Amino acid sequence: MRVYGPYVAPSPSMEVDLVRRNPFAVVISAEPGRAPVATHVPVIFPRHDEVPPTFDGVTMIGHLARKNPQWTQFAAEPEILLVFSGQHGYVSPSTYGHEPAVPTLNYAAVHLTGRVELTDSREESLFVVEETVRALESMRNPPWDMTASREKFASLVQHVVSFKVHVTEARALFKLSQDMAPEVRDRVRADLATGGCPHLADLMAAVDPRSDLGGQPSG
Repeated sequence: MRVYGPYVAPSPSMEVDLVRRNPFAVVISAEPGRAPVATHVPVIFPRHDEVPPTFDGVTMIGHLARKNPQWTQFAAEPEILLVFSGQHGYVSPSTYGHEPAVPTLNYAAVHLTGRVELTDSREESLFVVEETVRALESMRNPPWDMTASREKFASLVQHVVSFKVHVTEARALFKLSQDMAPEVRDRVRADLATGGCPHLADLMAAVDPRSDLGGQPSG
């Protein structure tokens, strides 16, 4: 991913927070001479309640359906790409207050490159499945208690393949109208908030240079 202009992520912790809040990743791998393959699956931090401050030395975990042949490529070509993205939204020139003007889109994304390692044991796969549920349920209030369903998970885990990704590089782009005048940016944010992109509007507020948050996650 090309990172350019004023759209560099405000802080490593905001990159981490975007991945934590948006764990449904695109897992991309490729073998020499063949087209890349991509699968959409949740990829999370190994312990949902111990989120690191940066991606330095971080290992992510996830799982694929065993019937998905992508995992069979990992041993031969272990370098993969994980793509995480938050909410995106169309920015209409009607919010600018001047013409001529051109539309754009606002969005934030994190790309993680890393070395994938299969952890294809029943115990490890069951941990990955259950920890994935814990991570996703932690964003609900109240979270669902999986206790009564753990035997069901255990009976199905043979149908998945778990993996780790040892992160070697993180690149992020937070394109949130940072190049616009403050009053225009305020109108864009208000338009996104009322137009079905409230999370994107909140992220714009969190990275606003005038914000007291100072480039920190908003909660």
